[in-house]
Amino acid sequence: MTDCQTRPARVRRGALASVAAAALVAGGALGAGFVQPSTPALAQALPKTPIEAPEHPPGSFANVVDKVKPGVVSVKVKLDASASSDDDDGPGQGSGQGRGLQNVPPQLREFFKRFGQNGQGGGMQGMPQRQGQRGAVGSGFIISADGYVVTNNHVVDNAKTVQVVLDDNRTLDAKVIGKDSKTDLALLKIKDEGSYPYVQFGKAAPRVGDWVVAIGNPFGLGGTVTAGIVSARGRDIGAGPYDDFLQIDAPINKGNSGGPTFNVNGEVVGVNTAIASPSGGSVGLAFAIPAETVQAVVEQLRTDGKVARGYLGVQVQPVTKDIADGLGLDKPKGALVDHAENGTPAAKAGLKSGDVIESVNGNAVNDAKELSRKIAGLKPGAKVEIAYLRGGKQDTATITLGALPNDTKVASRGGDTSDGQPRLGLSLAPAADVGLSDEGVVVVEVDPDGPAAAKGIEQGDVILDVAGQSVSKPSEVAERIRSAESSGRKAVLMRVKNQKGVTRFVAVALSKNAG
Repeated sequence: MTDCQTRPARVRRGALASVAAAALVAGGALGAGFVQPSTPALAQALPKTPIEAPEHPPGSFANVVDKVKPGVVSVKVKLDASASSDDDDGPGQGSGQGRGLQNVPPQLREFFKRFGQNGQGGGMQGMPQRQGQRGAVGSGFIISADGYVVTNNHVVDNAKTVQVVLDDNRTLDAKVIGKDSKTDLALLKIKDEGSYPYVQFGKAAPRVGDWVVAIGNPFGLGGTVTAGIVSARGRDIGAGPYDDFLQIDAPINKGNSGGPTFNVNGEVVGVNTAIASPSGGSVGLAFAIPAETVQAVVEQLRTDGKVARGYLGVQVQPVTKDIADGLGLDKPKGALVDHAENGTPAAKAGLKSGDVIESVNGNAVNDAKELSRKIAGLKPGAKVEIAYLRGGKQDTATITLGALPNDTKVASRGGDTSDGQPRLGLSLAPAADVGLSDEGVVVVEVDPDGPAAAKGIEQGDVILDVAGQSVSKPSEVAERIRSAESSGRKAVLMRVKNQKGVTRFVAVALSKNAG
């Protein structure tokens, strides 16, 4: 929420939205120029019943805007002078740690940066500012008559004071009730008692193609309205462990962070949080936190001031096609357990490395991220039924969830994606012989052009088991590979521990001369 300076090839997170856009729909009638099918076969392939035309887009969003605009606010923040900064863009570009910037590729770092911590106070580029003053500007919306306000965590993080500017231009002091960095949400409360206009959350999730309206405070220009459609659902943009964003094409810009996205009924369907852009301005790629996530988080912030999440205690990775082949699965689906931490609910229930979690309380788990979201969406103490696959057989476990420790990172690693080659390309030795480990076989040498190297296996790694069976000698590795081949497996699954003690599963394609 500061200046208008932009930089090329950046993905911006935070400030979002707003240059009003008019949508022109060009259409043409199929009339005299329409050519009939020239063959009976082609004619038969055409639908017997014409496809009905969809409903016309609204001629105006004015009625929706009139209804909801009084419930949208601008958020002004003065920052703690001791707040750290990793601003690498110079003055006028915002700062802050965001979400793990040190682990984020350079081309995505801007996506995670908190905008507005640069002392510009939402003003335009080049406006003077008093030395030492640091502030931020974002957006928010009122969700109750007594003045509770939803915004982004990155808007109010490190806030010394917070104010909200209402649609009637009143500026009121507010306090932070609670924040959740994992979903980038925060709940504020207007300090002045009174009855405030408020908006409501949608009762149903929007569909791809639905019209949406965004209202916010881009570049400090409060009350700005833009419109577009829902472009996609379920986007994982790497912002956090529970990513499940709506993608919208309503113009969203710096300063819209925390502002609402409405459906045509005037219900909140998302909270604008980030944009992807090569230029720094809106290019039609904006991301909003879905309303169902917002409601669950806000309810806990209102009652407890923090979010308590369920904790299973497993490290998981995606089931890729290669891994599915190695496990004998029909298709890549579910979450593969790397490791069940000692003393956790998962370990106590008997979950083990190599298990594939298929569902939670009867709801299918498609991938590792989805498992993380499902478990985190439940409260500590909740009982869940986990269905899993072990050694080709299905089983279930009833588990009482623990509480996610504050410093715990939900482990959801990337899986193997390369295709593999005709041989492993490894030289092996018993790990015990070299004093490296009491179990497994150590990788002595790696052919840089071999499939194992392509899978990330390195010299010094220890192969603990192959095809679900422990190994202690190179001959056992070869035996497990031959056995997997003879059973018709397309790939062999190995559990590997690196020199830092981290274990993961690696699937390598099989061939007769593997070794």
